Amino acid sequence: MKHFLDIHKTDKKDLRSIIDQARVAKDARNGKPKGALDEDPPLAGHMVALIFEKPSTRTRVSFDVGVRQMGGQTMVLSGSDMQLGHGETIADTARVLSRYVDLIMMRTFEEDTLLEMAQYATVPVINGLTDRTHPCQIMADIMTFEEHRGPIKGKKVVWSGDGNNVCASFIHAAGQFGFDLTFTGPETLDPEAGFVAEARAKGSDIQIERDATKAVEGADLVVTDTWVSMHDPQSARERRHNQLRGYQVNEQLMSHAKPDALFMHCLPAHRDDEATSAVMDGENSVIFDEAENRLHAQKAIMRWCLGK
Repeated sequence: MKHFLDIHKTDKKDLRSIIDQARVAKDARNGKPKGALDEDPPLAGHMVALIFEKPSTRTRVSFDVGVRQMGGQTMVLSGSDMQLGHGETIADTARVLSRYVDLIMMRTFEEDTLLEMAQYATVPVINGLTDRTHPCQIMADIMTFEEHRGPIKGKKVVWSGDGNNVCASFIHAAGQFGFDLTFTGPETLDPEAGFVAEARAKGSDIQIERDATKAVEGADLVVTDTWVSMHDPQSARERRHNQLRGYQVNEQLMSHAKPDALFMHCLPAHRDDEATSAVMDGENSVIFDEAENRLHAQKAIMRWCLGK
């Protein structure tokens, strides 16, 4: 049984196979109605549980549509529906769900919740996001970069802003796919030191540079994410803005990267905070390709988990 919990926990060859399968799936759907089934639907007769403790647009829609396109059915469950870890232990929930469904996708807060679900489930579990990592997003990002610029191996990626869960998965990907990554942001929001050390041990050049202009020099890809969470109180939002204002991705900052450097943001975005609308809507922005590729990458992940 194969869980997809984090990029650094998945074999490099399997990661490459998932990306390749995602590209094949996307190409095969060109010209088809969005609601059409894939040929020889691989998930026909399969039920997938989609569990959301955190609200979602892209994760919910992309997984739901992906399952349906592959001929399966979904059961969408919220944290309040299930009272995860409150009315029943995670372990018992995992055991029960495994009797009903063929695959579980979970979007939750604590990583331990996901890990306990995977430990006790007897069906594959996919990490749809935790407070610590977001591997499905980065698989879509790798796919998107390679669609536009070819192999990502050996390229320079710059992350500007908060060393959050999306940044963590980008660092994991650097170690697995063989690209370099520079983090630029305030010291208080640095990525986890253990993640940085692990990627470096695998041969990736992971740098931390406080000067955003220096950081983006020679960049093939510049990435950012929202500065604030929907759950942050107003006081925390103001602190974040004060800390991160110097790391906004704007036209001036992008001018120091390579002329053909791509820009990514996993969305949702607070326009003109972490990135300006001029950059987000610019010719080198691929933010909506990223959003679409969540669908194709996650279909490939589900197929891999189920051996399809």
